[in-house]
Amino acid sequence: MVGTMQRYVAFLRGIAPSGTNMTNDKLRGVFEELGFAAVGSVLASGNITFRASEADVPFLEQTIEEALVSGLGVTSRTIIRECSELRGLVDSDPFPGLTHQRRTYLTATFVKDASTVPDVLPGEAGRRTRVVRYDRVARAVLAVTDTSDPGEASGFMSWLEKTCGKDITTRSWLTVQRVVAKLES
Repeated sequence: MVGTMQRYVAFLRGIAPSGTNMTNDKLRGVFEELGFAAVGSVLASGNITFRASEADVPFLEQTIEEALVSGLGVTSRTIIRECSELRGLVDSDPFPGLTHQRRTYLTATFVKDASTVPDVLPGEAGRRTRVVRYDRVARAVLAVTDTSDPGEASGFMSWLEKTCGKDITTRSWLTVQRVVAKLES
């Protein structure tokens, strides 16, 4: 609908809080310069909430990616989700009975292009990771990883890129819940 402000989050891939051009203030500034409203951030890892009347998500993603390069010299893949997509994901309770902790590190990996996700994902994505499911609406691979032994890598990120391509970004389930709370506030 023209004129209606949609609530979005831009998950920026590869944003680390230690980067001088990747501070939340600077990232928010890029979004504000683009004319977005209610720009906010969640944590220091590239989760920028905003409102926009534009409904063409691929256009928004491309516009933000170009603005990050021209404004900050930062190349980052941008994956946008609308508030209702994330609210539906959280409400679906994809991790029933599990709590985010070392033996049950809960994640959502957002996929830019849903066509890259195979129809059937294997349940095991490494020795220490179990794929719970793929949420088609939120375009997210949901997984549980045991991170209690940091010396034993699960290979999950490599598996994700081989399975779904490189246009993905992973967030902890706690971060996803915080993003939804920020979008709805």
